[in-house]
Amino acid sequence: MDYVHDYSKTYAGLPVARFFGEDDALPEPGEVAWRLGTSEWDEGPYAIGELLDRFFASVDTERVTALVIGAWEDCTDDDSSHLVERLVAEAARLPALRSLFFGAVVVEEAEISWIQQSDVTPLLKAYPRLERFDVRGGAGLALSPVRHEALRMLRFETGGLPSAVVRAVAASDLPALEHLELWLGVSEYGGDATVADLAAILSGEHLPALRHLGLQDSEIQDEIAAAVASAPVVARLGSLALSMGVLRDAGAEALLSGQPLTHLRKLDLHHHFMTEAMTTRLAAALPGVELDLSGSEWSERGWTYVAVSE
Repeated sequence: MDYVHDYSKTYAGLPVARFFGEDDALPEPGEVAWRLGTSEWDEGPYAIGELLDRFFASVDTERVTALVIGAWEDCTDDDSSHLVERLVAEAARLPALRSLFFGAVVVEEAEISWIQQSDVTPLLKAYPRLERFDVRGGAGLALSPVRHEALRMLRFETGGLPSAVVRAVAASDLPALEHLELWLGVSEYGGDATVADLAAILSGEHLPALRHLGLQDSEIQDEIAAAVASAPVVARLGSLALSMGVLRDAGAEALLSGQPLTHLRKLDLHHHFMTEAMTTRLAAALPGVELDLSGSEWSERGWTYVAVSE
């Protein structure tokens, strides 16, 4: 399974168009998701700042609805703060922007936990009409609690999501948010969130529109499953993902013993460490639910690992 999707073909329901800095044969600005990034594999010799200069000079950016920001020079050494500042400064030139992927760096350019991020709060404040926001990379990542009226999808792809970011998400007021996805990762790469940090998310108090919740890729997936089993937010969900982490029989037992999950359209538990007997029980208990139990990693040796770490 591809856990590090580079969004090279589609993003936010649009075909991706890679911008290399040329002025000819450009697609209609609002009909594609524009991807900008630079690395030693790029055809263009431009630094990300120069690439952005050419983008704003060549494209009618007032009609751009989706951006995919990929690698910048030395993204494993230099953080993303200069890109945050640039996109904030250019907000008036991107009035139609509704979807932003920030840090779509492919594994050939940098492992997910090598990507040096920064405080992404200013992006949410600068784009109050943004509906989708995806971020990859947890090193140096920061977020402050915000109120955002329009955001419908929020995703953090990391090998280690800082607990301060989790608490900021939990403390944010996001009345339109329908899809929340957190790759929590491992402590070795900064993923130090606890179940207590998730409490406000699990209560759903500030998330009245939430329909999908993903609390994934965690070393403490059993503890999370136990908390989810009695979480008020679950009753209003259509889909739930507790995948990619170290989910064992104990976590599955907690789910079976907790509140009913038969209302769910989909329950995603792929990449797990449950026994065959437990997966059989889950399937029998949830006959009307689309249940993803693929990627069993269980073995008698007892080795466990999350799907995405380094």
